[in-house]
Amino acid sequence: MTQATAPSRATAVDMTHRQILEALSGLLLGMFVAILSSTVVSNALPRIITELHGGQSAYTWVVTSTLLATTATTPIWGKLADLTSKKLLVQLALTVFVLGSVLAGLAQSTGQLIACRVLQGVGAGGLTALAQVIMATMIAPRERGRYSGYLGAVLAVGTIGGPLIGGVIVDTDWLGWRWCFYVGVPFAILALIVLQKTLHLPVVKREAKIDWWGATLITAAVSLLLIWVTLAGDKYDRISWQSAVMVAAALLLGVIAVRVENRASEPMIPPRLFRNRTVTLAVVASIAVGVGMFGASVFLGQYFQISRGESPTMSGLMTLPMILGLLVSSTVVGRIITNTGRWKRYLVAGSALLTVGFALMGTLRYDTPYWQLSIYMALIGVGLGMTMQNLVLAVQNTVGAHELGAASSVVAFFRSLGGAIGVSALGAILGHKVKDYIADGLAGLGIPASGSGSGGTLPNVHTLPAPIRTVVESAYGHGAGDIFLAAAPFGLIALIAVCFIKEIPLRRHNRDEVAAEVDRESTVAGGAGAAVVATGVRD
Repeated sequence: MTQATAPSRATAVDMTHRQILEALSGLLLGMFVAILSSTVVSNALPRIITELHGGQSAYTWVVTSTLLATTATTPIWGKLADLTSKKLLVQLALTVFVLGSVLAGLAQSTGQLIACRVLQGVGAGGLTALAQVIMATMIAPRERGRYSGYLGAVLAVGTIGGPLIGGVIVDTDWLGWRWCFYVGVPFAILALIVLQKTLHLPVVKREAKIDWWGATLITAAVSLLLIWVTLAGDKYDRISWQSAVMVAAALLLGVIAVRVENRASEPMIPPRLFRNRTVTLAVVASIAVGVGMFGASVFLGQYFQISRGESPTMSGLMTLPMILGLLVSSTVVGRIITNTGRWKRYLVAGSALLTVGFALMGTLRYDTPYWQLSIYMALIGVGLGMTMQNLVLAVQNTVGAHELGAASSVVAFFRSLGGAIGVSALGAILGHKVKDYIADGLAGLGIPASGSGSGGTLPNVHTLPAPIRTVVESAYGHGAGDIFLAAAPFGLIALIAVCFIKEIPLRRHNRDEVAAEVDRESTVAGGAGAAVVATGVRD
């Protein structure tokens, strides 16, 4: 007869509010490092790409490379979290992230910078997956909304502080943009120390293996698709033999990956999870939210600096309405969900606000009044704050304790995948639209388009003659509006998906899912005439 007490001790953690906050302190600090190191670059990117002589494609891939690496490695980190020490894994993820940041600061070309950003993405994948898994291990679903609010607050503070710090660093002559990558290192070291002292989680040991074939095939399929999205229409026509080969190869790799995952004993993305209606719909919504969150908002810094001629510091300040909306909504809604146990209405409302916000941002031009822009950004921020964490919460509430790592990482995986596709696709749209708008504007002035700002490098509007500067600012402003308008349908897809999610009241205890898991294992063990005993140890 299988003993229920062993698995219960191994997978459930009884902690007071104070103990949870102490344990979360290092984890949240680590998340802050990841967010800061990402957002600190956002307003500095136009300056960085200009100094490294890169173009719109390089601008896009500096962001996409990190998202792609995060996407590819998130399921691996999530699977490892189900097999070994979560504390050791999060410390390893922090170390990898810091190494990538330091190397990125030493980059001498856009190619080197993109490669280092890949290493950053590997670490970020670990932090993204493990933060959700560790919270799910320590905190019951009913209480998790409260602490997800803290995570949302850290996300908001890092997102607010990052662009501001990055802008100040770039505008300070004796520092320079390379310090954007170094500034997070002290915080990361502090996070490692705090994690070592405060995070003590049970470790469930069982024999298993990583599905490296599945991970490789999934990464290859996604990478090839993103390369095609970025290059099609620029290096070659969208309807050409190159496009046909790349799309066909990406689809073939995807089909093979699905076949491998169905046959693997420990699949990277367990197909059985998608038999769960909540998981499937949350994945669809996460892809859509990822497209909007990463794909559209990542170009705001470029809009403010090129279309409106603002400094990197001022660009950070001008995004505050969106970030404050995210901070307030994630914190307040997290508290309300904890008190009521109801969460679906906030997913629906958040998705609706996201859709409306993107549609309104589609009217963006270089001379749009800032007060209007502030309202539009605030709507997007509130929508993101109500959807991001709560999609993960909804999924975690429907799976067993033994699948928390895989389920949480699946949602994060597809959100990052949506972001990577969004950045690539919308970046390509922006590049093409800007080129056409500049050509039209210059033609109106009687100036040939070639060599007048429509080339491959990002323009420095402060050095352009007044008439040409107006043309360039107008082109980038109109292009920014176009990509937000292109993101709006994805918000609508998220809204439709969450409307069909069945609301299940949040469980008050992790032991409920542990008991269910033990009962299932006991039945199987009894039928086979064998006993299954899970053993747990402390970090």
